[in-house]
Amino acid sequence: MELSSLGLGTYLGQASDAVDAAYVEAGKAFFAAGGTVFDTAANYRNGRSERALGAVFKGLPRDGFFVSTKAGYIPMPDGDPEEGPRAWFHRVLEQPGILSLDDLVDGCHAMTPKYLAHQLDISREALGLESLDLFHLHNPEQQLAHLGAEAFYAAISRAFEACEDFVAAGTIRAYGVATWNGFRVPPGQQGHLSLARLLAAAEAAGGRDHHFRWIQLPLNLAMPEAFLAPTQEIDGTAMTPLAAAQASGLLVQTSASIMQARILRQLPDGFAEALGLRTPAQAALQFTRSCPGVTTALCGMGHAAHVAENVAVLAIPKLDPIALESLFG
Repeated sequence: MELSSLGLGTYLGQASDAVDAAYVEAGKAFFAAGGTVFDTAANYRNGRSERALGAVFKGLPRDGFFVSTKAGYIPMPDGDPEEGPRAWFHRVLEQPGILSLDDLVDGCHAMTPKYLAHQLDISREALGLESLDLFHLHNPEQQLAHLGAEAFYAAISRAFEACEDFVAAGTIRAYGVATWNGFRVPPGQQGHLSLARLLAAAEAAGGRDHHFRWIQLPLNLAMPEAFLAPTQEIDGTAMTPLAAAQASGLLVQTSASIMQARILRQLPDGFAEALGLRTPAQAALQFTRSCPGVTTALCGMGHAAHVAENVAVLAIPKLDPIALESLFG
């Protein structure tokens, strides 16, 4: 299956039936237009985004789409409105022995093997799939400042070992890390993730043929660090995150490709037309998907109208690297 250079994201929107229905319509339109990559997470819209995609996937050929999800955050309950978060946590996670309060970091994040296995089972059921293409640790850098570097990478190693077990069991095909600040900020800054150390943890967990195959990080015209900033070091050479991923044989999903539409108001008049495109959204997506090393640029598309506008970029060639760099002088 060919992975589309544009992927449908499902982060935004209220936890409501109307938004669910709009996502189902958008997902079907995206697939019909040639989109093959769908991204979600266990905590998006209290789990409803996964269930909406599950409705999209019914009847589709399993080898015709690629789905990634994430685990790490504790999803807010989407059930009895009278049951508070603490009671929900005790009933669903603490009492069955899946997660204790001591396992929580920063009051909201966990990546213990038992919790990851629990979340994976929930995601598989919600998506209606026996096996998922990609299972991300969701913003693992959330734990870094609280644990310290050595304890953090030890926790990553245990999580990667669990993910290798999931691959062996056939419940996932690959795993990765979906980050926000981790790869964008330079070494020495709070939240920085070392791709080299993550790769070492993966090799320790799964050998040279480990299944740590993907990273996800933001990239857009206002947040270009993945493309421009040498925040990573591979074999003694400083590299941008995208170059480091390429050198390490990793595939890349980019998030926030249009920065939840906020970036569209910042683009100068005529910018889209100068790139041969009709709308600011298309221009922003064309930049992100064109950056060397990007496999798929993710974009939240909660309505079929968004899909119709955005998928137009799939029919045109990507920008060449010189044109991309010229955007930043």
